[in-house]
Amino acid sequence: MHQSSLIANIALDRRHDMPLYRQLYGEIRKAILGGQMLPGMQLPPSREFCLALDISRQTVLNAYDQLLAEGYLRGSVGQGTFVNEDLPAQVQTRKFRDVQVADSVVAEEQRGLSQRGRRHIDPRGSTRFHEGPVRAFRVSMPDLGLFPFDVWARLEARHCRHHKGQLGYGDPAGYRPLRELLAVYLKAARGVNCTPAQILITSGSQQALYLLSTMLLDVGEQAWVESPCYRGTTAALHAAQAQMCPVPVDAEGMDIAYAAGHFPDAKLVFVTPSHQMPLGMTMSLQRRMALLEWAQQNAAWIVEDDYDSEYRFGSSPLASLQSLDTRQCVIYVGTLSKVLFPGLRLGYMVLPETLREPLIQGKSVIDKHTAVMPQMVLADFIAEGHFGRHIKRTRKIYAERQACLVNCLRRVLDDELECGAQDGGLDLAVYFKKSRDEERIIQAGLALGLELRGLSHYVGIPGQVGKAAGHPSGLLLGFAALDVAEIERSVMLLASVFNNDQGFTHTA
Repeated sequence: MHQSSLIANIALDRRHDMPLYRQLYGEIRKAILGGQMLPGMQLPPSREFCLALDISRQTVLNAYDQLLAEGYLRGSVGQGTFVNEDLPAQVQTRKFRDVQVADSVVAEEQRGLSQRGRRHIDPRGSTRFHEGPVRAFRVSMPDLGLFPFDVWARLEARHCRHHKGQLGYGDPAGYRPLRELLAVYLKAARGVNCTPAQILITSGSQQALYLLSTMLLDVGEQAWVESPCYRGTTAALHAAQAQMCPVPVDAEGMDIAYAAGHFPDAKLVFVTPSHQMPLGMTMSLQRRMALLEWAQQNAAWIVEDDYDSEYRFGSSPLASLQSLDTRQCVIYVGTLSKVLFPGLRLGYMVLPETLREPLIQGKSVIDKHTAVMPQMVLADFIAEGHFGRHIKRTRKIYAERQACLVNCLRRVLDDELECGAQDGGLDLAVYFKKSRDEERIIQAGLALGLELRGLSHYVGIPGQVGKAAGHPSGLLLGFAALDVAEIERSVMLLASVFNNDQGFTHTA
């Protein structure tokens, strides 16, 4: 294989979670094991890779270093880099066979799946889950140490002792007393107009997004999504075989005029108007009214994902988009994972009357009903005032932690990072002031015990039909699970990543 042919046959996916240098390493290794690159062949200079693949030189060097360490390559400064002649032929044959076997195993695993089933295997890993102990700066993670588990345990024990008769199969719509309490709470806190009958309890908001994607869209029908956006949304739409339409966001939220002009035939809109995920801005009233008007005129549904509205700092929580809806085209989705604890897996939808029965039936097909005991305990937790007190307490603490994070970043990394919207939430978006290799910074942070997530994680849509320009480059930093001392210490570690900037600056 000629050097130019090697580069031409390499495909790197910037939307994939795997770092670019690991992808490049894998492509070169596959070419060696497959016999396309013969022993003694010289590899292209790193600069040619940089220009052809639009990657940094450090990305190429990292890939080369890994291949040198594993014995696939040999080389020295000024002499070039070559495929190792000492790599035994039988080793090449065996390893290539192993690669073929691994590929065939993957193909075999998917062979028995339907086309619809394969769509649930998201190629971008959109539904990644947290693993291991909490580290700075894990996103969307509340401080579990602040939750009154002693109170929760007492309420749960009481139900186990006295309400055994209520622990059989339950209502697919959810535990009625809980729905009654949520209706009152949502009206008071978010201005949501609903009756208990309109509330459907789900196993987390992810189940709600999945139900709505599969039951409101036929294969190939269009749905607007914010760009960047929550990847759990795109995972659900991908599984539903929908056509996703990425709509850019700016300081006022989703650009409704852009969406209406580019994707006029959309049937469904997914939006986070109160606190855009991941950038954090609030949708302006003008945009909200424009979105409602468009949906009403085009008989489209709007899914309002209100994932962390309880945590708004400096002012009261905003009224929901649903509260402005006079035509019942908004479906309000909420979760209790952020305000209570993620393992609870309780979410809910507020449905327009016409969707209530169909969605309840759909829910019953998936899992009959959400677990009854947690719903009963939560109902008592709300009724006895623990819920309100917990929100009030944690809102104050999280506001202090966000302020600490912002102050630390401005003091230590002001020349590197610009802080994004600070209205509320559990996370803070920060933008690179200089051109940076995001993946390299993430890997360097991981080596220091920091769990960093790039904003590019939220960009890129399988099968996208449009591309919004100007995607931000930076990080999303979770702060809620860290106390002030941990935040200060972690920012100093983050600063060391930027200060040791050799190879971090991105040069195309």
